[in-house]
Parts: sequence; structure tokens; C-alpha cells
Amino acid sequence: MKKLVVLLVATLAFACTPKNPEGEKATTTDSATVSAAEGTEVALNTAASKIIWTGSKVSGSHTGAVTLKSGALFVKDGAVTGGNFVADLSTITNTDMQGEYSDKLVGHLKSEDFFDIAKFPEATFEITSVTAGAEAGKVTISGNLTMRGVTKNITFPATVTEATETSVRAAADFNVLREDWGLVYTGMADDLISKEFNLKIELVAGVGA
Repeated sequence: MKKLVVLLVATLAFACTPKNPEGEKATTTDSATVSAAEGTEVALNTAASKIIWTGSKVSGSHTGAVTLKSGALFVKDGAVTGGNFVADLSTITNTDMQGEYSDKLVGHLKSEDFFDIAKFPEATFEITSVTAGAEAGKVTISGNLTMRGVTKNITFPATVTEATETSVRAAADFNVLREDWGLVYTGMADDLISKEFNLKIELVAGVGA
């Protein structure tokens, strides 16, 4: 009987444990010094660039977008050397639902439980280092990510498909541990929210910016 009870408890605990979104987890450390980037500054094309977010919970997942309001990438000798961008958190959207449920989710994300955009309307990212990988176009990027007034340095893999003095294209797909930035809302007891959320970032800089 005791074994059955233990098995039931373990099964229920597993069933109530949210699965993190797919994506490699970024390494998080304390904020780092941002040095002046070398090379040519190429302004971000905010209309062509994208930030897609995914959050999951026991019962499923939600996806949406955030608009970039400004930014730039720096290029020297065909390689990205630095950069930065600012995301306007008031533009958070949800793309997997419509109507009342979508509006409630977006409103909750903007509230004090999550990003608290009344106090912290922007999120910023500043590259602190770019390290070339073993394959062409593959790099490891480290940078200071600021949300809710908290700055942490994150490191994640990225792909650069174009890097000239007039045009840059780069993309990354990674997870961050939200509690590192004070995003500690856990969700309902029977529908807990995963501790990580995923960011898919596509940056386009140059022509048309």
C-alpha cells in the first residue's frame, strides 16, 4: 500500500511539473563591462527584425512577439563585433489565441506579476563579447540583458548569415531562467509555469533601416 501511495504521489508530481520550451538554455552570470565595439555601426531595421517568445506551463504553451524600437550591430572585417537593441515591452502580443483569452494573457504579462511595464517599459541587450565558432557563421554571444531593472549577462549560440558594412543578418534561439530577472510568478497550483522561457531573435540591420 505504501509503495502504491508513493507511486501515486510521484506520478501526480510529475504530471504537475511544467516542461520548459524547446531551446538551449543560455548561461547566466553577473553583468559584465561593455567595451566600445570596433568597426562600422549598422543601424537595426526594426521593421524587419523579430523577437518571438514562448512560455510553457503544465497545460500547454503560449507564443507571441515583442517589437524592437532601436538598435545597431557593429561589423569589422566581415564579422560582428558588438551591438545592442531596445525592446518595447508595451508591444507584447500573443499569437496562439484570439479575443478575450489573448487579451487577458497579454494584460497579465504586462502586470506586476511579470514584466511590470508601468515601471519597466523596455528591455535592453548589449553585447559584451562575440566569439567565433568552429563552423562558418556560428558564433557565441555574451551580453547584458536588462529586464525589470535587473541586469544579467547571458551567453548563447547564434548564427550570422551576413555581415558587411551595409547589411547584417543574425539569429539566435535560446532559453533564459526567468527568476534571474525577478519574474517569479509560478502560476496556478495545478498549472505551474515553466521556469524558463524561450526567445527566438532575428536581427536585420542595414538597407532600409
